[in-house]
Amino acid sequence: MSQPPNQPPQQGGYGAPQDQPPPGGGFGAPQQPSAQGGFGAPPPPSQPPHAPSVPPQPQPQPGYGYPQQPGGPYAQQPPGPYGAPGPYGAPGPYGTPGPYGSSQQPTPPQPGYGYPQQPPQYPGGPGMTPPPGGGGGGPFKGKPALIVAAAVAGLLVVGGTVYAVTGGGDGGKKPVAQSSGDPKASGTDTPADLGDGSGGGADPENLNEGRKSGEAKVLWYKSAPDAPASGADAPGMWITGKTAVKAAYKQVFGYRVADGDPAWAPITFPQKICAVTSGKSADDKVVVAYMNGTSDRAKCNQLQEIDLDTGKKGWTATVADGGLFDSAISVELTISGKTLMVGRSQSGTAYDLASGGKLYDKEKYGAACFPTAFAGGTNRLIEVASCAAGASNEHDEISELDPATGKVRWTQPVKKGWTVERTYSVDPLVVYMTNEAKKAWNISTLDAKGAFRSEVKVDEKFAPECGWAFLARDLQGCQGVAVDANTLYLPTDTSGGANEIVAISLADGKAKWRAKSPTDESMYPVEVEGGKLVAYVKPSYDAGGRVVSIPTAGSAHGTTTLLQNPRHTADIEDGFYDGAVDWVDGRFYLSSTRLTGSDDAKEKLMMAFGD
Repeated sequence: MSQPPNQPPQQGGYGAPQDQPPPGGGFGAPQQPSAQGGFGAPPPPSQPPHAPSVPPQPQPQPGYGYPQQPGGPYAQQPPGPYGAPGPYGAPGPYGTPGPYGSSQQPTPPQPGYGYPQQPPQYPGGPGMTPPPGGGGGGPFKGKPALIVAAAVAGLLVVGGTVYAVTGGGDGGKKPVAQSSGDPKASGTDTPADLGDGSGGGADPENLNEGRKSGEAKVLWYKSAPDAPASGADAPGMWITGKTAVKAAYKQVFGYRVADGDPAWAPITFPQKICAVTSGKSADDKVVVAYMNGTSDRAKCNQLQEIDLDTGKKGWTATVADGGLFDSAISVELTISGKTLMVGRSQSGTAYDLASGGKLYDKEKYGAACFPTAFAGGTNRLIEVASCAAGASNEHDEISELDPATGKVRWTQPVKKGWTVERTYSVDPLVVYMTNEAKKAWNISTLDAKGAFRSEVKVDEKFAPECGWAFLARDLQGCQGVAVDANTLYLPTDTSGGANEIVAISLADGKAKWRAKSPTDESMYPVEVEGGKLVAYVKPSYDAGGRVVSIPTAGSAHGTTTLLQNPRHTADIEDGFYDGAVDWVDGRFYLSSTRLTGSDDAKEKLMMAFGD
């Protein structure tokens, strides 16, 4: 919210609050995991779901609303890249050192390796705390308060893998839980359906029977392939005008958006999928990475391009290791225009997305700056580098690169102590940063030339859904946040129950308007389209979820329901484990991003609603 009336301006740069957090947790204190499951799920059973082991976690990052520090992350800076003076120095608002001043450009990067990487970064999501056992829940990824137990994910058992869409009715039948009875449910690679266009056989239960007037149809539903007992990732969800595509464990599945029938035979890899591009190219291509073996030394270095509409496999490549401490054990894949950037822990390699040919490497530059993460957009590639790790001038730097050549367009150092955790948007560039020592957060907007534009001045506890990045930063790993040219849309957190979406001006960081959830459940931004913000309202015990639109001009203009999901399938909708959502062409999609490996029942993979 904006500055309270009759109060003096806050001290520090751009409304930075006091040095200490408010007593008793207050605004933005780290959230604690809720006893409830994700998006209206019933309380989890007494036994938690199986989850992979995770390394010991550092202390939780502070949530949104912790007081920002005077000067924020953009105050007096260490020397800039390649030994040049940093770009800060001009006086800023409220009498503090300004965030930006010099427009000096860095010289071309210099090759070299060898500097140890930083420890794993905190996940970066307002009010986030490490999830127990590495799990998450609900149709947005990674929020501890939305953990869904594995048994919840198994509420519905399907004989086949697709629920047929055959009209309405008022029978009110509801699927019931039962044993899987699958003799292969022991970590095999059985696909979710046969991939022959038959849909894998219709289940005798009809999910649209009992659908009431005004409720959306369940277009289709898919159960997941079997996963090992230790669990498996199910990353990515890509929707084209024809096909909905989902990765899970060792396979990639393509379904027709209208009816869920297989669009092409599942693609099966020899080892598990370990990374995917979060977005797709303009011509509907994605790239998937899979492991080159199963040993402790196996690497995530095998790349495969895939055409989403045809399922045709394109080029392949093997990612080379970087220098010392910079192997391809873990990689991140980012699409920027016609370029694929593969990020390692201390460097990156760019490939031509059309041919798979190598374009360039991004390596160590300056005295000791190592690229550690990348984020991509239509024709924009953002790099975050860790500089002088362990030295007195240790700091992060944000750069924009030419995606085709890797040439540095601009570089902006960040004040010592601040870590760039996430990009909420690439164009415009909105970054989320944390300061562990000061228990502070910052959301800043940078303009097209890398100059500071604004930072959020709203004292609120926000709760977008951000995944966990143990070996890399995963700059684009957040859902539940939307950005357009002039506004940032963030959901507030109420630790359960109705919340608000706050529209925040990118020009001055102040709240423009607030919209309250139309139900007693939380509401999350999905995207901006046609001058309206599309949001998802999670289901409750007596109603399915809904998709709503809010005019970007303000909530006073009203909230419109675009899709009301059926009441009698709310439990199914609510039970997607560690899930993701999307809204494309009037259809709403849910999918799981993690499989528990439970043999008790078939797990959910993907579901679609529409008119």
